[in-house]
Amino acid sequence: MPFLNQLETDRFFSVKKFFSFLLSAIYGFSVTASEAVTIKGSDTMVILNQRWAEKYMFDRPSAVIQVTGGGSGTGIAALLGGATDICASSRPMKEKERVALQAKTGRSPIEIAVAKDGIAIYLNEANPLRELTLEQVALIYRGKITNWRDLGGADQKIILYSRENNSGTYEFFKEHVLKKKDFTPFAQCLPGTASVANAVARDKRGIGYGGAAYAKGIRFCAIKPDAATPGILPNETHILDGSYPVSRNLFFYLRDEPAGAINNFVDFVLSPEGQAIVAKVGYYPIGSPQKQ
Repeated sequence: MPFLNQLETDRFFSVKKFFSFLLSAIYGFSVTASEAVTIKGSDTMVILNQRWAEKYMFDRPSAVIQVTGGGSGTGIAALLGGATDICASSRPMKEKERVALQAKTGRSPIEIAVAKDGIAIYLNEANPLRELTLEQVALIYRGKITNWRDLGGADQKIILYSRENNSGTYEFFKEHVLKKKDFTPFAQCLPGTASVANAVARDKRGIGYGGAAYAKGIRFCAIKPDAATPGILPNETHILDGSYPVSRNLFFYLRDEPAGAINNFVDFVLSPEGQAIVAKVGYYPIGSPQKQ
C-alpha cells in the first residue's frame, strides 16, 4: 500500500469511520472500545505514527488507531491523566514524570524504543557552510554567535528557528547540545519539526534542528564532536553505530504492560513490517527491540 499524504490520510480515517458506522447499521456490530488505540505526543513522530496506523488499519478493518501530536510533553501529560493509551515521545521520560506516573498507577511506566533518529542541524541550501562543531551550534543557540561571518560564512545575521518547550526534541537538544543552558530569547519557536524545516528552507540566513526525516528544501550540516574531528552527517550508518553526536531513540510509553489491541499494535510496530515503515519514512529501525 503506498503511503498517503495528509489529505488522503484524513479521508482514509473518515472513510474508515463511515464503514464502521455502516457495518454497525447493517450487521449489528461496531468497532468496540477494546479495538481502538489512541496515540498522542511527539510531533517528530506524527508522520511515522500515521504511517503505522494507516497500514495497520488497512490490514485490520476492525481496528481504529487515533494519532495526534502536540509534543512529547503533551503526550506524557495525557498518559499521566489517562487520556491516551500510548504516549509517543522523542525523549526519555524525566525522573519526576516517572515518579508521578508510578504514584498514579503503582508501577513504573513501560518504555518501548520503536525507532532511532538523529537530531539534524538544518541549513538553507544556499548556505556555503558544510560543517559546524557541536560547541559552535550550542553557542549559536545560546546567542553567543550571531553572524555567519564568524563561522566562515556570509556577513549576515543568523536567524534561529527552534521547537517549542513542550517538545521532546527541544528538551533533548537543550540537554545534549546546550548542556542544559538556556536558549537565546531571540530563537523563534515553531510548532512542529516540519515548521522548522520549512522556515529554514525559505530563509538563507536560517538555522534549525529536528528529526533527520525532514529534509525537503534544506540540507543537513555535518557535526564535528570537537574541532579536531571530521564532521559527521546524520545518516543511517552514523546514527545506528552511535557516532553521530546527537543520536537518540524514539519511544512509546504505556501505563501498564501492553494487552489486547494495544499489544497487537505494538507488536506490529516492532515487527519487520513495522520497522520497514520506519525506514520508508526516513528514520532508522531499532534493531532488536525489547519491551522494558
